[in-house]
Amino acid sequence: MHIVVLAEFAVASGGAEKVAVESARGLAEAGIDVTYIQAIDGPADPLLDHARIRRIGLGNTDIWSRPAHRAALDGLWDGAAAARLGAALDALPVRPDLVHLHQWTRSLSPSVFAALFARGLPVAATLHDYFLACPNGVYYRFDTAAPCTLKPLSASCIAAPCDGRSRLHKLVRVGRSVALRTALKAHPLDLIHVCDASVARMGALLTGSGLTHHRVDNPVRVEKGPPADPAGAKAIAYVGRLTREKGADLVAEAAEAAGLPALFIGAGPLEASLRARPGVEVLGWQAPDAVWDILRRRARAIAAPSRWYETGPLTVYEALANGLPVVASDRSGACEKVVDGVTGFTVPPEPEALTRAFAALGDADRAGRLGAAAHARYWAAPMTLTAHAAALVAVYERILSARGAPRARSGRIASAA
Repeated sequence: MHIVVLAEFAVASGGAEKVAVESARGLAEAGIDVTYIQAIDGPADPLLDHARIRRIGLGNTDIWSRPAHRAALDGLWDGAAAARLGAALDALPVRPDLVHLHQWTRSLSPSVFAALFARGLPVAATLHDYFLACPNGVYYRFDTAAPCTLKPLSASCIAAPCDGRSRLHKLVRVGRSVALRTALKAHPLDLIHVCDASVARMGALLTGSGLTHHRVDNPVRVEKGPPADPAGAKAIAYVGRLTREKGADLVAEAAEAAGLPALFIGAGPLEASLRARPGVEVLGWQAPDAVWDILRRRARAIAAPSRWYETGPLTVYEALANGLPVVASDRSGACEKVVDGVTGFTVPPEPEALTRAFAALGDADRAGRLGAAAHARYWAAPMTLTAHAAALVAVYERILSARGAPRARSGRIASAA
């Protein structure tokens, strides 16, 4: 089997690319031939250095680095990017069995789907966000700080000032969504969901005879070791972008009310206001290994109180694997992996509910029990690269069987940067 993994970066610039890179590695270790196509020039994760992985760069630039007018037009439809992708696919010595798309909004545009469908290739797309249905990508209203309830591209949706940037930016994104629907129309597309909540929400938003839905957990690349000691630590920790939609402000407010220090690893628009609060420490972005060294020493628990319908925040799963309790938003897909009152708490993303959960974690013995249970339960059924790759291969087999598609001949793919 030969799979093309298509993403916009080849390093973990975000959750989507982290999953793309780790999926490619897991597939290669499972004996699958992988061509990793990165749309935007840049470095590559060492995980992609494997005999069964060929890496190809399209030479695109990040849309945010382009002049505003050019970015707006290319975001609607980037014909040049589609042509580069098509040429890269046509030049492959072995035709791929399937293309697995992880991200397309930063350089590829809806034109990527036209390029793939024109070649008759089966396409699977992992839904890391809501861009296939929602213009602003998170199905969240930044104007009201609440999840959206509108039908995407309805008159009410188009009129809503819900974008996090501006009304003009919303209109451009509406145009992109219209172009996307046109590109997808009447073409078969397999959608891979990373949590049960995504299946329910996106299944309702994305309907059509050509769409098939699948469910696969994200991979978690954590080596098994002894659990952390949350009872000996004090801080409620938060890792990620410091924004309101991810609930960073809620962590600071609730931790102060519960009498616990708050530790933030990340950066974002709330950084200055968080630094000004008592009991708050902001460390900025840290290397992945440094993050878990810090958290294992200093975190009483990890908080992930997203206000939006976040699909599968990897930090939550990594925390459980390390034996740290998690306080997760009940709107997030991550709460599906947290057993309320056993491995942490699932609560509404509201100050009062978070304060109660943090106050319960003020009991060091209870925090220790929650952490030990988190570690034991996670490692009873770990979300490893091996398990993830096996689940993906099973999905690919179902897709190819349903299409009656012939398989590419086997044989290793030489690595090429």
